[in-house]
Amino acid sequence: MFLKKKIQDCVIIGSGPSGYSAAIYAARADMNPILFTGFQPGGQLTTTTVVDNYLGFSEGIKGVDFMKNCKDQAKRFNTEIINHSVNHVILSNKIRGNHRIFFSTEKCIESKGLIIATGSRPKFLGIHKEKKFLGLGISFCATCDGFFHKEKNVAVIGGGDTALEEAIFLSKFCKKVYLIVRKDHLKASKILQKIFLKKNNIDTLFCSKITEIIGDNFLEGINIFNHKTKTNKIVLISGLFIAIGHIPNTEIFRNELDLDEKGYVIVQKGRTITSKPGVFAAGDVQDPIYRQAITSAGTGCMAALDLEKYLYM
Repeated sequence: MFLKKKIQDCVIIGSGPSGYSAAIYAARADMNPILFTGFQPGGQLTTTTVVDNYLGFSEGIKGVDFMKNCKDQAKRFNTEIINHSVNHVILSNKIRGNHRIFFSTEKCIESKGLIIATGSRPKFLGIHKEKKFLGLGISFCATCDGFFHKEKNVAVIGGGDTALEEAIFLSKFCKKVYLIVRKDHLKASKILQKIFLKKNNIDTLFCSKITEIIGDNFLEGINIFNHKTKTNKIVLISGLFIAIGHIPNTEIFRNELDLDEKGYVIVQKGRTITSKPGVFAAGDVQDPIYRQAITSAGTGCMAALDLEKYLYM
């Protein structure tokens, strides 16, 4: 069934910084946006204790409070917020054609414009206490949370470019950084490895994996198993940064949009324009590189402006 007979100008899927930023700009441009919050209202920032690097918050702000502010600001401009996940889309190939957005069984909205802001989700290790200690010592972003571990010992898990970038960043102000690599070699680019190997306070543990997270109310340490020597090692740390990859939330767009080999939405360089007319992508769902709240918000703004141009010019 169709929820609304009227064809909408703007539907936004996702409620992180990119989704709410897009909503604010779209609303101020009289596009009357409808925003679907998705399965995690507020996005990944709701699992972050303190956002300390977003412009304008000199004392930092709790992730939950930050996303509530974003939601309240979008509502102030009369964004219609629907607390459901979109489970299916049918995207038109025609210029100013109608896209069909399905949610809650067979309910559907039609819209000329669609902004995808569904974000991505980090890959977990799959061990006990991992999710419990998110924001309590465990993080997926050194740029976001690394500063809280100044002059302390931390660990990074992973052997690719992201893991080495995290370790290099943390080595600037942490006392010691343990890099835990499952294989017996690094997968990262050679140029990054050269920079990495010059750091004196990084200890690389090859052929290793974490078998236990230690702590009652917050992270205190980890138990590391070396599958080559068959030995265990307990390391006391204040922070664990998991850098084994992200999964873009693009499952419902798999047969509707052009995606790259990792599943990220492909957009035109420097724009938010996707392979379908009237469909735009913002935030982590099209950004495997930066993945920051402020860059997500910026592309949300860009998507709304791109949609406005598409509709009215």
